[in-house]
Amino acid sequence: MKHLLLHKYRFYTLTFAGLFLWMLFFDINDIYTQIKMYRELGRLEDEKKYYIQKIKEVETERIEVMGNKKLVEKFAREKYLMKKPKEEIFVIVDEENQPIEK
Repeated sequence: MKHLLLHKYRFYTLTFAGLFLWMLFFDINDIYTQIKMYRELGRLEDEKKYYIQKIKEVETERIEVMGNKKLVEKFAREKYLMKKPKEEIFVIVDEENQPIEK
């Protein structure tokens, strides 16, 4: 009876260990994939924070500019380099070819 009981527990232990190893290394959601997905989630959350901040900045600019014709013209000239007919625009750049803003 003791021998049969030991054999039964050994069978369950080996089966559990085999399934655990299978899930850890060979399953579609193995440990490597989980780590990779966790890192990707962190990167995407950082990207989300960045874009939320940019949206807030654009909303602030929009609120400041809308309703004031002179500010709309200034904004269009500075941000999008728009110009009036027969007008020229000069952009001053630094050593790294980046526009210098006042």
